[in-house]
Amino acid sequence: MDLFAHGAHRAPRVPLAARMRPQTLDEMVGQSALLAPGSPLRTVIERDRLPSCVFHGPPGSGKSTLAEVIARLTSSNFVRLSAVESGVREIRREAEQARDRLHLHSRHSILFIDEVHRLNRTQQDGLLPHVESGVFSLIGATTESPWRTISSPLLSRCRVFEFERLDDEAIAALLRRAIADEDRGIARLGVEVSDEAVQYIGQRAEGDARVALNQLELAAILTAPDEAGVRRIGLAEAQAADAPALEYDRQGDSHYDNASAYIKSLRGSDVDAALYYLARMLVGGEDPRFVARRLVIQAAEDVGLADPMALVLAMAAAQAVEFVGMPEAQIPLAEATIYVAAAPKSNASYRAIAAATEAAKERVHSPVPDHLRNVGMGADPESYLYPHNYPGGWVRQEYLDEALAGRAFYEPTDRGREQKVKEWLERVREAQQGKTGASPDSEKGDDAQ
Repeated sequence: MDLFAHGAHRAPRVPLAARMRPQTLDEMVGQSALLAPGSPLRTVIERDRLPSCVFHGPPGSGKSTLAEVIARLTSSNFVRLSAVESGVREIRREAEQARDRLHLHSRHSILFIDEVHRLNRTQQDGLLPHVESGVFSLIGATTESPWRTISSPLLSRCRVFEFERLDDEAIAALLRRAIADEDRGIARLGVEVSDEAVQYIGQRAEGDARVALNQLELAAILTAPDEAGVRRIGLAEAQAADAPALEYDRQGDSHYDNASAYIKSLRGSDVDAALYYLARMLVGGEDPRFVARRLVIQAAEDVGLADPMALVLAMAAAQAVEFVGMPEAQIPLAEATIYVAAAPKSNASYRAIAAATEAAKERVHSPVPDHLRNVGMGADPESYLYPHNYPGGWVRQEYLDEALAGRAFYEPTDRGREQKVKEWLERVREAQQGKTGASPDSEKGDDAQ
């Protein structure tokens, strides 16, 4: 039997995921929080009073599908635009037609824009007056954070509805529905699918209904009927049809999410997690120079003087990326990732420059003390005490102005090598304040310099 026989839902080459799209709200799965009876979203849909809104969620979670259901349920005129193919001209044209429809026939319009995050600021501004005036209700679907990709004026006039990634139970329900459906599904092929295969396909789809249904369809196509005419899909057949693609977008949420997980794993000293997110980024096509920059920053910000070699290795990895290139550059990146993650942690340097910066902003007009000023600019050369002329290479003199004298911006921890720095600085500061002898114990402090 031809997989795509005649019929409304059997047009040639229509994917199973498209054929199995829910037709009603009750057929929607996995978004019970949004679409439960009595919920705000379901109520406005059923009453045909949908306001302008944004559907935000991961791929395959049902955003476009719900828009299709709304198109069937609403008495409003439903128009679809793609953000990839549409510009200000198309938006203006649809707004004019919606206005005429409203004035001449008292019929409201709904404008659905898929991948609304791809509209630029000018195009989003083109939507704003029409959403504001209510010429049409906007439904924007996006996989990216609307708070980052949609302008504040437009977003403030829309209600954001969050779609959750479908869990394994919801995916399994969709798969079994497709297996049993003779009209839109694959039941007419005489398919039998084991529970193990359903579970495998659902797990590999990682919450994406479209991926799961398309993999099921491919397994049905690849599996030959047995002598009884039955296509038996077990674990092996499901695995043979498995071709998962890593979800990664160098300009999208996955870029920021994976980078954030990488940074936090480094900071949290989880070597294995840091390596995993490094691999995800590189496999996803991330620019290795971006990863190298993050490594350098983390080595300075989160390791600091607890292990100064972390910054050295991070810089060496960054240079290797430029000198060697991918794929070999992944090795020094992995080496530096392991080192930074495993190193003792201190953000004392980060806190020190932040505190010093605040003090500098507070005293933008504060003059440099006379004995520290550049010779020839009114400074007395005899007033500056040259430390190397004194025992231990140190002499007591003030380096901050009177208002800041004695203030400590850098507060080292007792972790790693920074403990030695801390011990040395404590002696220096005590000597500076006159609490000890004329100079700190330079011999004990030499290994901290």
